[in-house]
Amino acid sequence: MFTLDVSDDFAFPDMFRIHMQPQIPPAVDIRSVLASEWERCREKCAIHPGDRIAIGVGSRKIPDLPQIVTCVVNRLKHAGAKPFILPAMGSHGGGTAQGQIAILAKQGIVESVVGAPVRATMDVVDSGRVKGIPVYMDRLAHEADGLVLINRVKPHTDFTGPVESGVIKMLAIGLGNRTGADGYHKAAVEKGFSHVLMAVGRHLLAATPFLFGVALVENQNQAVCEICLGTAREMKALERRLLKTARTCLPRLPLDAIDLLIVDEMGKDISGAGLDPNVIGGKGTCVWSDDRPVPDITRIFVRDLSVATKGNAMGLGRLDVATEKLVNKIDMQTTAVNAITACCPEDCKIPLTLATEKQAVAAALQTLRSYTLDDLKVVHIRNTRDLGRMMVSKGCLPDLAGRKDICVVSTGSPMTFDQTGHLADAL
Repeated sequence: MFTLDVSDDFAFPDMFRIHMQPQIPPAVDIRSVLASEWERCREKCAIHPGDRIAIGVGSRKIPDLPQIVTCVVNRLKHAGAKPFILPAMGSHGGGTAQGQIAILAKQGIVESVVGAPVRATMDVVDSGRVKGIPVYMDRLAHEADGLVLINRVKPHTDFTGPVESGVIKMLAIGLGNRTGADGYHKAAVEKGFSHVLMAVGRHLLAATPFLFGVALVENQNQAVCEICLGTAREMKALERRLLKTARTCLPRLPLDAIDLLIVDEMGKDISGAGLDPNVIGGKGTCVWSDDRPVPDITRIFVRDLSVATKGNAMGLGRLDVATEKLVNKIDMQTTAVNAITACCPEDCKIPLTLATEKQAVAAALQTLRSYTLDDLKVVHIRNTRDLGRMMVSKGCLPDLAGRKDICVVSTGSPMTFDQTGHLADAL
């Protein structure tokens, strides 16, 4: 930890509170849409009475996930099947079965809520090779009579391609458990992640008892705005289409160039990368990451880890400054397992660490271009999923003038800190 002496006359910028109100596709009625999609998809799936069907659920926080899982469980039961819930999250949860069960429970995915038992293992079976890449499958999924996966479709945080985050990635990475996830990330260092994902995904769609995927799209308010069911034959085309929709629903920062971005919290529950590169731009820390040219952010300061991330600090390597409070919350074991599996040790490098938030902001400001308080561009957000409300410095206002989706709702007030150096401005 480093201590910076910040004099009383150090100049911090005035900050203005703004609201962003983009056009947002409406939320759907989950029960009715799932019922309609089930009727469309049911006859294409060979479901027999007594079939043991694994329902794969991931680690990401998805709105109304318990309701969605419950609806799928009930439909399968009505068809005479015996569904059970299976974590499909690669190496998350510390790479242990109990850790992954705990993640599902935190999201409300427990038998008493969704009506199906939760089972987990880190064991995998060999599913052959494709283009020189060993392919693995979760043992419980392999032994099941049928497989259903539920996941959100969205742009990935580190690579671009025709299919990114979604059902196919869950099938390949999520159900590869730690063994598969580790191997695929190693292959991605050489071959590129999109190439690996599509090769492994196509192989597993054909080689596993995959029945259908439940693909969801979230709007900017983190509500489900589209739900589609797709069989193995339909999945690739379905994900391509939904990915285009999901791109239009991505939260965006309102400027293409920012001197300092202050973020209240980061975590795996917010983004797989802790801070979503689709929001903050830049080159990812992983060697297989693709570049996002905008926005161009000079310095990033994150105030804290989210509670739900449970100490997993993946994405730490993107930060320029942090505080002792954040660093002390890092679960080094969990973070290291995630980083090693992703072949991305750069992603958990510890940044310049200051004693207080006041010192951290001052250190960041002292490492910028030559600026005045009139042209300095500082943006303060809660996290990279919640961009409806934020604070900006005076230098940002000319770029926001005339935008119908942005409303400045306060006059400027100085960035202030309490006696302990804690940033007092609240979102």
